[in-house]
Amino acid sequence: MPEQDERLQKLTDWLEHCLPPVFASREWGAVPQGELFPASSDASFRRYFRWQAGSRSLILMDAPPPQEDCRPFVRMADVLARAGVHVPTVLAEDLSQGFLLLDDLGRQTYLDVIDSENADALFSDAIAALLAFQRQPLNDGLPAYDNALLRRELQLFPDWYVREHLGCELDEHQQAQWQSICDQLIGSALEQPRVLVHRDFMPRNLMLSQPNPGVLDFQDAVYGPVTYDITCLFKDAFLSWPQARVDRWLLGYWEQARELAVPVQDTFEAFLCASDLMGVQRHLKVIGIFARICYRDGKPKYLGDVPRFFGYIKAVIARRPELAGLSDFLEGLPAKESQSA
Repeated sequence: MPEQDERLQKLTDWLEHCLPPVFASREWGAVPQGELFPASSDASFRRYFRWQAGSRSLILMDAPPPQEDCRPFVRMADVLARAGVHVPTVLAEDLSQGFLLLDDLGRQTYLDVIDSENADALFSDAIAALLAFQRQPLNDGLPAYDNALLRRELQLFPDWYVREHLGCELDEHQQAQWQSICDQLIGSALEQPRVLVHRDFMPRNLMLSQPNPGVLDFQDAVYGPVTYDITCLFKDAFLSWPQARVDRWLLGYWEQARELAVPVQDTFEAFLCASDLMGVQRHLKVIGIFARICYRDGKPKYLGDVPRFFGYIKAVIARRPELAGLSDFLEGLPAKESQSA
């Protein structure tokens, strides 16, 4: 039997053991006969299944050790729930096997439903959720988005996109260029005020739910730059918005953050500049991750989204002359179809 099928059987057996106490704790009565369906998968090794019986539905997370660790998810679910953010309740857990049973926040992500007509309302709810956990004190002992982590993320770009995808090695001059770019982007990030950072706060990880939104995929949260999540929200891997509209959304966020004493930059222009540079750091990291997913994990579809991120980077370079060094570096790389915006 394939390993994944063996895990699914173990997950099913575990679910049967968990359902009676869950139903009893929620006063739902006897456990009905239900069915298990694939709910979603992502770029990691995690899989999700939906257990459905009539109007009752629950979500199972399969996070196989040692590739995945459920403990950060459980911990952050508690932190964010205490902050008033709508996150899945952990109903049962088996951390040694990598199984979690969660309540179901719905079937539609923001990515499924968002369009130009409803974006203002949906993003207004998303910003409210973001501000809720950005107001939390930094006392839960989470890791910091420090120099080492930022540098490891950036290194994904030359290691996986340049070397593996483009098939070239950086020469001495290009290595010096790259280190200068990293120093610039990391310096900007570390100068920013620190808050709780989700690290993937984008429409695919926001569920259309009541209260809205339901927030998912928060297990990698850290303490880090205040512009990170709001920039991620509007510069997504799967859809893009006109820059003028993004700037209006960013202004609305910045004004609300100041009113709520979230430590944003003193001026909107300083905030925008920090957001632009923070975005470039993330975009370079994501391009590297998508190349790694292709060449290490055998999932090439993510490379199809690389041009969107190069488009984001080139737009920032056009309005930030201080990034001329990055422009020169990228122009010196071999041309490849997935690099064009």
